[in-house]
Amino acid sequence: MCGFIGVYQRNPAVIDERSLLNALSSISHRGPDERSVWHDPAGRAALGHVRLSIIGLNNGSQPIVAEQGDLALVVNGEFYDHERIRRELEAEGCVFKTASDSEIALHLYRRSGVAGLKQLRGEFAIVLFDRRRRLMMAVRDRMGIKPLFYAQHGGAWYFASEIKALLAAGIPAEWDEDAYASRAFYLRDHTLFKGVRSVQPGCWVMVDNGGLHNGRYWDMEFARQDAIYPADEKGMIEAVRAAVEESVRLRLRADVPMGVYLSGGIDSSAMLGMATHLSSQPLNAFNLSFTDMDDYDENRFARLAAEHNGARFHTVAVSQDNLADFFEQALWHNETPFFNAHGVAKYILSQQVREAGMKVVLTGEGADEVFAGYPHFRRDMLLYNSEQQDPEVVSKLRQRIHESEQGYVQPDMPQDIHWMIQQLRHGVSWLDNQAGWFKALESLYRSDFHDRFQGVDPYRQFFDRLDHRNLEGRDPVHKSMYLWAKSYLPNFVLTTLGDRMEMANSIEGRVPLLDHHVVELACKLPVWMKVRGSTEKYVFREAMRPYLPDALYKRKKHYFRAPPATLQQKGRLYQLVQDVLRGGELDALPFFEPTKVRSLLEKLPQLSVQEQGLLDPMLMELTSLCLLQRRFAMGTSGASAHWNSRVAA
Repeated sequence: MCGFIGVYQRNPAVIDERSLLNALSSISHRGPDERSVWHDPAGRAALGHVRLSIIGLNNGSQPIVAEQGDLALVVNGEFYDHERIRRELEAEGCVFKTASDSEIALHLYRRSGVAGLKQLRGEFAIVLFDRRRRLMMAVRDRMGIKPLFYAQHGGAWYFASEIKALLAAGIPAEWDEDAYASRAFYLRDHTLFKGVRSVQPGCWVMVDNGGLHNGRYWDMEFARQDAIYPADEKGMIEAVRAAVEESVRLRLRADVPMGVYLSGGIDSSAMLGMATHLSSQPLNAFNLSFTDMDDYDENRFARLAAEHNGARFHTVAVSQDNLADFFEQALWHNETPFFNAHGVAKYILSQQVREAGMKVVLTGEGADEVFAGYPHFRRDMLLYNSEQQDPEVVSKLRQRIHESEQGYVQPDMPQDIHWMIQQLRHGVSWLDNQAGWFKALESLYRSDFHDRFQGVDPYRQFFDRLDHRNLEGRDPVHKSMYLWAKSYLPNFVLTTLGDRMEMANSIEGRVPLLDHHVVELACKLPVWMKVRGSTEKYVFREAMRPYLPDALYKRKKHYFRAPPATLQQKGRLYQLVQDVLRGGELDALPFFEPTKVRSLLEKLPQLSVQEQGLLDPMLMELTSLCLLQRRFAMGTSGASAHWNSRVAA
C-alpha cells in the first residue's frame, strides 16, 4: 500500500517541486519506505509517490515510467492474481521493469485502454498520465476500498490518496457547506472540503484539453426478483465457500509478515480460520478489548476463535481515556467526522499491530454489506418481502418490530424520505434511521444556515444520482443493500473502520470478502439465502461453518462499537466532548448555534441513560467538526500555510 499525488495542467509550465514534496510529506504514513517524484518533460504533469513495500521489496519503486517514456503510473493498493496476468502480457511481448504487481496496470492500459483495467483484481487507486494523448486518468477499485480524491485549483487538476495531500499542494481548506447540509459527504462523492471530490467506487475520472470526463467500469448488479438461481441451497453454500477461499488464498501472498484483525464476530473469525487452514501455520491475531464496559467487549469471543485456530493471540486494551488521547490525531487521518469512537479504537489497534512488526492484516470487513448482515436488512425482509421464509417465524419477528420502532420512519420524517418510499414502493430501514437522527441534528443549526439550505432534500439528491437500472425489478432488501453500497460503505465503513485508520500506522488491510468475484456471486443469490428468519448472513455463516467454533457459528450479529462517551461521564472522552464544545471552534463553525449546543450539554446529565446513548452519535459528530476546524484551519484565509505548520504535529 502507498500514497500519491498527481498534477495535470493543460498549459505546460513548471510544476512546483516544493508543493509536491509537501503533499508527500503529509501522507508519509502511507509509505514510510520510499519517496519519489516524476515530472513530465513537457511540463504538463507530475506524479509523486510514497511507498509501503509489500511485494517486490527491492524492485518496486514508483512512479513507474514506460520504456517508451509515453506513460507514467502511480498505484496505491494491491493487484491479486497479477502473476498470471504478467505471464500473459510477457507472452505478448511486454517487457517489465519492476517486480511490482503495480506495473501490470501500465501494460494493460497500453494494450486495451481503459477497458484493459477491468482485468485488475484487488483494492486499488491508480493515477496514470498518457503523454501522447495529453491526459491524466484516475481509477478507483470496484468497492471503494482505497481512497482517491481530486480537485481543480489555479488552472491545474490535482489527484491524491488523501485530502490533506491536496491541501498541502495548495488547495484551500474551506468548508463545503452544501455538502454538509445535504449529507453529500456520506451520501455522494462530495467531501467536507470545498471543491474536493472523491472518485466513486468502480469509476474513472479523466482530464484532458476538453476538461473533466468520468465513467463507470463496474457496478453491483443484484439478481432480478424473477431470476432463476444458479444452484440448490447446498450448491450455493459450496460456491460461496469456494469463492471466499480463493479470495483469501490470493491475499495471503506477501513478502512481509501478516496478521489478522479478530473482532470476535463470525466474519473475522472465519477469515482467521480459513487463512490458518490455507497457510498451514499459526497466525498472529489482534483483538480490541474495551476495558470500561463489558457490554461492548468481545475479547472472550475473539480468544475462543484464536484458540480454535492455534493463533498467537494479542489483546489491545482500550479505555475511554485512550480514546480521548488519540481522538484528534485519528480524526486528522480520517478527514471526516466520527459518530462513534470505534474509529479511534481501530487507529490504536493498528498502531499496536505496527509496533508488533506487522505490515499486512486480513480483515473481515464487507461481509455485512455483501451477505446482508445488518439488522436493518433483516427488518426490510420482514416488512417488504418474506418470500420462502417460515410464516410463523416472520409473524413473531414482525411483532417485535412493531413493539420497538424508535428511530424508524415516522409521519414527521423529512419529506424526501417519504418521496423515496413512493419511488421505491417500500421503505429502507437504514435510511429511515439515518434521517431520524439527522433531523435531530438539524434542530441545532444556526438560523441563517437553516434558512439557506431549507428544502435541500439530501435523500432525493442521493436517489436522483443513482443508476436506477440496478434498482428496477430487484428485491427490496437488495435495493437497500445497493443504496448502502453507494454511500455509507465507501464513505464511512471503509474509511473510518478501514483504510484510513490502518494506513495511518502504515498497515495494509486486505479485505477478502469485498473481492469483486465474491461480491458478484453474492449478488446472484436470493434474499432468503442471505437472511433466513432471524439469522443474517445465512449463506456465509453456513459456508464458513467448518472454520468456526460452534459458539461463534451460533452467535448473533453484534455491532462493533466503542462505549458511548455519554455513559461514562467521569471519563476523559466525555470531558473532551465537553471541553471542545464549550471552546472557540464551535463558534467558528458555520453550521450550529453555539447556545443550542451548550444548552444540550447542560441538560445531558439529567437525561435518561437511553436518551444519553441516543445523543452520543450527534455529540461525536459535533466534536469531530470542531476538531477538524482546529486541525485544518477550515474556512480561513491562508489556511494551507497554517495547516502546513501542523503537518508534523
